[in-house]
Amino acid sequence: MPGFGYVDRRTALRGGAAAAASVALTTALASPSSAQASGTGGMSSIVTGYRELQTGIDRPSAERATALANLDRVAKSYHDSMTVGDGPLWKDLPLGPGSDFTTSMYARLRAIAVNWGTPGGTLAGDAGVLTRIKGALELLYTSDQYSEKTAEIGNWYTYEIGVPLYLLHILATVADELTRDELAKYLKPVLKFSGNPNLRTNNPSVVETGANRADKSTISIVSGAMLGDAERINRGVAAFTDVEGGGAASVIAKLHRAGGDGFHTDGSFLQHDSVPYPGHYGIILLTALASAIHVTKGTEFELPADVRDAAYALVSDTFAPFVHAGALMESVRGRFLSRQGESAHDIGHQLTGAVVLLARSASGEREKELGGLAAKWITEDTFAPYLKIPDPERFAPGPDLVGIPGIEFAQELLATGIRPARTVAAHRVFGQQDRMVHVTEGWSASLGVASTRISRYESINSMNLHGWYVGDGALYLFLPKAKGHFTDAYWPTVDPRLLPGTTTKSGPPPKLESVPLTGKDHCGGVRWDARHGAHALDFVSQDGTLTAKKSWFFTASGVVCLGAGITDSSGERIRTTIENRNLGENGSGALLADGHLVGGSESLRRKRWLHLEKVGGYVLLDDAEVTALREDRTGTWRDVDKGANTKGTTVPYTRRYQKLVIEHGAAPSGASYAYAVLPTASVLETIASAWSWRVRSNTATVQAVRLWDATLLANFFAAGSVDEVSVSGPASVALGRKGNGWQLAVSDPTQRQDVLRVTVRRKTVEVPVKDTFGATQIVRI
Repeated sequence: MPGFGYVDRRTALRGGAAAAASVALTTALASPSSAQASGTGGMSSIVTGYRELQTGIDRPSAERATALANLDRVAKSYHDSMTVGDGPLWKDLPLGPGSDFTTSMYARLRAIAVNWGTPGGTLAGDAGVLTRIKGALELLYTSDQYSEKTAEIGNWYTYEIGVPLYLLHILATVADELTRDELAKYLKPVLKFSGNPNLRTNNPSVVETGANRADKSTISIVSGAMLGDAERINRGVAAFTDVEGGGAASVIAKLHRAGGDGFHTDGSFLQHDSVPYPGHYGIILLTALASAIHVTKGTEFELPADVRDAAYALVSDTFAPFVHAGALMESVRGRFLSRQGESAHDIGHQLTGAVVLLARSASGEREKELGGLAAKWITEDTFAPYLKIPDPERFAPGPDLVGIPGIEFAQELLATGIRPARTVAAHRVFGQQDRMVHVTEGWSASLGVASTRISRYESINSMNLHGWYVGDGALYLFLPKAKGHFTDAYWPTVDPRLLPGTTTKSGPPPKLESVPLTGKDHCGGVRWDARHGAHALDFVSQDGTLTAKKSWFFTASGVVCLGAGITDSSGERIRTTIENRNLGENGSGALLADGHLVGGSESLRRKRWLHLEKVGGYVLLDDAEVTALREDRTGTWRDVDKGANTKGTTVPYTRRYQKLVIEHGAAPSGASYAYAVLPTASVLETIASAWSWRVRSNTATVQAVRLWDATLLANFFAAGSVDEVSVSGPASVALGRKGNGWQLAVSDPTQRQDVLRVTVRRKTVEVPVKDTFGATQIVRI
């Protein structure tokens, strides 16, 4: 499967340096032909602009000074431990063909080079440091660690994207100190491995897509500018929209189909064909676009206006819905949720940096929109403040835009008095990536689900090693008083067999696969309005022995969760997890059950409500047997990520968890559950919530609730009826009053049907759903 490589962005240093290098590149440019001569100024501008992305604009502030001090510490450590001779630069990073450590070598050298170019930096302007940087570049080249003689061994990404990006960061910073022959020499392997941004070099039959294409396009533009090669620059610009391929692999095109890398018409973004990735690869792509727009602005190579406009529009359509308090939601982060150096806040910082940069190039209402979103995320992220960098290696998801340049650009934006965007209630269904998001003014939620179209999880390159159940109906809740819930060592310490919302077996988890799909089409839902929607999953376990029909009904106050037809043939105990909340290190918070305080471990029978202090309430809507367990769990990031360039540390973390688990027993047949989750609710609000809805059906055919205003939300897994509504096949339906009449909302979660016939009060309407990919269809009746 293409594109499974990943550069070690952790050591890319979120604190990338802030140099004032505004001197135009002159002697480093190769002599242009007469046809290229008119573009020399533009080429110099591109290199200077790219240098700014590594070294910033020298805008003084207390935050910059603190970030620079932390970068000084890291860069000096790398510099002092570096030996420039015949052997490896660092003892822990051996030289050799196909080395897993090549990326880290260039990442460390980048830190040194960028610090050298930073006004006020510890290594700034030091002639001896520059000599050692040049020596290191020469050693890595002449030892064939990365040269035109190097063979691609192992991960293609290292050679074609990962190392070229770091090398360009280094060269952009020190380019004025290199001769044009030296610059051309060090760029030879880039020309070899990234010669054509449209194709995979080690397999030219592979057309590059998504984030990989965007990165290669940027590499082509910047390396072309360094070489004085206008044709290469233009090819890089054209590659963004795949001019050579007739636009088939354009990174800004909206695909009207399920599956496939890139953006889709409903705002979805996929990478590796079946993995929802707005929370990583989509941001890498947006970062590349923002970088290219920045460096080419005002030059004859400027990206076309329609490409720039499309990039601006992507922010609110694809990314912003999945941001909570400056962090990306776990449901769209793929395997990177297991990575210590790329928490939800880390990748959120990179998104913020890209949006700030886009705002710099935009104008009018679009500038206000982008700036307002960035200001909102910076303001709300109090867990990992964007303007503070305590450890450049810790908050380091991206190769540029964040860190010192990000601080400077962001402060420049905030100084304009831009007003942060407001949080607006929203319920969106992204059928083309089997994802949804529910946003209220107080809390947000998203689901991790899977189908025949979208994988349960991604576990490749020794990453996401505990990811078995993240796509089996995981309900992710994001609360205002727990902004660091998933960042605070959650994935190394949580019990991965009991994720909230999932129905699982007590035995060993299944064997990890790369991107496993399920055997069920039914996965999706319907949007009623900004505060209400229904979502359904026809669930089957990875080994095929456990099945269930699962529904989530989203309201302004909480989520009603129904399950039916729970059947298993393995003989293991079956459990549905209501909650598995990270309370933090030595965390506290009283748990009440019908008003009584619950201890460390209890079996709760016939309880009606539960309340967890500082979290919210839970209403039990049937006679379930619930196990409440508070426990401390210890784990390391290395347990969940052993990747060569991404592996976590072996430092043990201990976090306290509150579990609430429904017990279905061994070998259940047709078992069910019904409960509601009320984020941020008080005890009184939890008790009073019984008036908010009524469960109208909870069977393997139809699950439905009636809201306080008589609106009906229903998921049909087959043809059936509930109250006054009947459907001809699998469907998600919402029915209620709108204005002076009734409105019907319908979707096809299977994405297989042509028409759905819906009968409401003896009136039948035919709703076309072919090629709607699960999108909600509205009918006035």
